[in-house]
Amino acid sequence: MKNIRCVVLLGGCLMSAPLTAAQSVSGATRPVQIEAGKSAESQTQSLQYEAQEWGLSAEEYARFEALMKGRRGIQSPGLDPLTTLGIEARSDEERRRLAEKWVQQEFARAEKELAFQREVDAAWKRLYGQILPVSLGTAGGTAGMVQGTAQRRQALFVQAENCSACDARLATLLAGKQPFDIYVLGTKGDDNRLRAWARQKNIPAERVRKREITLNHDGGLSLQYGLTTTPVVMQQLPDGRWRPLTP
Repeated sequence: MKNIRCVVLLGGCLMSAPLTAAQSVSGATRPVQIEAGKSAESQTQSLQYEAQEWGLSAEEYARFEALMKGRRGIQSPGLDPLTTLGIEARSDEERRRLAEKWVQQEFARAEKELAFQREVDAAWKRLYGQILPVSLGTAGGTAGMVQGTAQRRQALFVQAENCSACDARLATLLAGKQPFDIYVLGTKGDDNRLRAWARQKNIPAERVRKREITLNHDGGLSLQYGLTTTPVVMQQLPDGRWRPLTP
């Protein structure tokens, strides 16, 4: 017989009623409904956490995610939530509020990175005071040029060898006493080679130790900024971006 369950009990057979469609569906879907509820709750909590990290409401962060799934995400992949929402602001007031929030968060980030950098500098002086320090990038671990706050820095890109124009531009910056960062092409990531270049160019070791001047391998950074010749001096703008200076 169809849809009849038979349970053998001590040689006998206990007949039970066939399973109804409602019983079958309910038993099968209840765990799925529970799991779906848990998944939705987890997604909501994740959304709220991400929103709090950026000082946004859950609705604002959801709008950011929606924007990044569209044209903005294609045009500007990897853009942070505050910048994305600021660019796509729906009113002047919203744009102003997001800009202020961005500045506050960037200021806090820079202060933390600079505080750690000061500890790194002190540790270097304690442990390796006689060795000329080579910059390993920003304290925050992000690729890019060293960030300044109180005084906008300049960055000089030069060739390690056979570049008299590079030597002349370096001499000009050294005479100016303004803090700047040197990015040397052709060192092949060799710290000893970079230090030897600095000694050859008479770069003051004390200014390097004080981080008035930093020594950096180019590491492809010039290509990221679209630089095709050397020497080039880059100037840091108030918003943290960099632009080439005209000779």
